[in-house]
Amino acid sequence: MNWLTNVVRPKIRNILRRETPENLWIKCPDTGQLVFYKDVEQNQFVIPGSNYHMRMGALARLRSIFDNETWYDVALPEVVADPLKFRDERKYADRIKDARTKTGAHDAVRVGFGKLETSPVVVAVQDFDFMGGSLGMAAGEAIIRGMELAVEKHAPFIMFAASGGARMQEGILSLMQMPRTTVAVQMLREAKLPYIVVLTNPTTGGVTASYAMLGDIHIAEPGALIGFAGARVIEQTIREKLPDGFQRAEYLKDHGMVDMVVHRHDLRPTLARLCRLLTKSPALTVTTAVEAPAEAAAKAEPETTATEQPAAPAPTEPPAQPATPQA
Repeated sequence: MNWLTNVVRPKIRNILRRETPENLWIKCPDTGQLVFYKDVEQNQFVIPGSNYHMRMGALARLRSIFDNETWYDVALPEVVADPLKFRDERKYADRIKDARTKTGAHDAVRVGFGKLETSPVVVAVQDFDFMGGSLGMAAGEAIIRGMELAVEKHAPFIMFAASGGARMQEGILSLMQMPRTTVAVQMLREAKLPYIVVLTNPTTGGVTASYAMLGDIHIAEPGALIGFAGARVIEQTIREKLPDGFQRAEYLKDHGMVDMVVHRHDLRPTLARLCRLLTKSPALTVTTAVEAPAEAAAKAEPETTATEQPAAPAPTEPPAQPATPQA
């Protein structure tokens, strides 16, 4: 054995080799453009050139909404992880374990309580990376708990929907979350609290057939796929060719299914403005001093001050531990 060739050279090569992160570059699904991952992350996961909206994780979504990127994680009820002992190619319990390891989340829905432009709000986010954001018992309990907290704090409830539908591994138990969340939405209506739904890419299946389409206002991100059944299934059923852009956010806005399509960069101020409008809270007021007369110009100079009137007393902490976003 030639030790110079077989031993020394490979060791030197391993020392000189640089490890490249897997997510260093992102390819735009729309144009095929390669973009540096850090640039996309700093741009709220919107491709700078094409404005294509990439999927956004639950933690990044909460960070982009709350003031100072700070909120309280809401303690969620515990549910049975595998109620039906389901197994297909793999055990359902193993799939949940892998999803929790991949995302660092307990389930598909994460709920936070904090302030949006000084006004208290409760925000629930579905993470599509967790088993396709599917609606199961844990996700249903999280949404219901978020709505109950909104009633307790008398705060608006904002739902970011992103899901492929109900979770088949939980059978009828997952389907029962559709009427349960519908009842919780009615609870918000009786309390006369705003319920705003932000439809992200994709929002389909049983989620669309329940709480995702019961909001007071429906906002969609550009290019988001929104619908109950897939386009191929619909075409096979009606035996007709569907129009271009069918089930996309812009198409649904033109046909009255959603109220507005908002760019992700404009989403936070839009949500804050809607919350103030629906709760009849005073907006930020700007007072400009009147220019002083000529004889008093030497004594006083005009100045501009901005005052902010809180919509409600500062919210007390919910029964959850404070959480600070992590990189």
